[in-house]
Amino acid sequence: MGPSYVVNVADATAFEHPLSGITIDFDRPGTHFDDTGINIQVLQPGQPSCKYHHESVQEDFLVLAGECLLLLDGEERPLRTWDFVHCEPGATHAFVGAGDGPCWLLQIGARRKGQTLAYPPSELAARYGAEGVQGPEPYADWPSEARPVAPPLPGQPMTN
Repeated sequence: MGPSYVVNVADATAFEHPLSGITIDFDRPGTHFDDTGINIQVLQPGQPSCKYHHESVQEDFLVLAGECLLLLDGEERPLRTWDFVHCEPGATHAFVGAGDGPCWLLQIGARRKGQTLAYPPSELAARYGAEGVQGPEPYADWPSEARPVAPPLPGQPMTN
């Protein structure tokens, strides 16, 4: 069993990816959440959160602030602050920042040994730059680098 701890979002580790925004991660050095993944992703308008995908585990999402588009099972739906999304295993999904400013998206997902992940083709996802490249590397067309940044908070200017 790893150590229990408390961390404020402002003190968490954050990385900015040039295409998928800022991810605020709650794992600490030397720790890993074995059962549940949790982070906050901050998306600017037009930024996809990830490649359109489905997994063999459930995931949940809560819009903490701002607006985004949900791409879910081939349909597009606008989301706003306090909208909650539950994805059963097999639900194909991705998010895209929308509105006039950043969107803060809390992401929580189960983790299991042997879980699967797939990136089906999607014209809808392709319109937003979120379609996975078919083959062994679905993110082959995205840069792999992310740079450390200070975690942005809703209502504060983004200085990164």
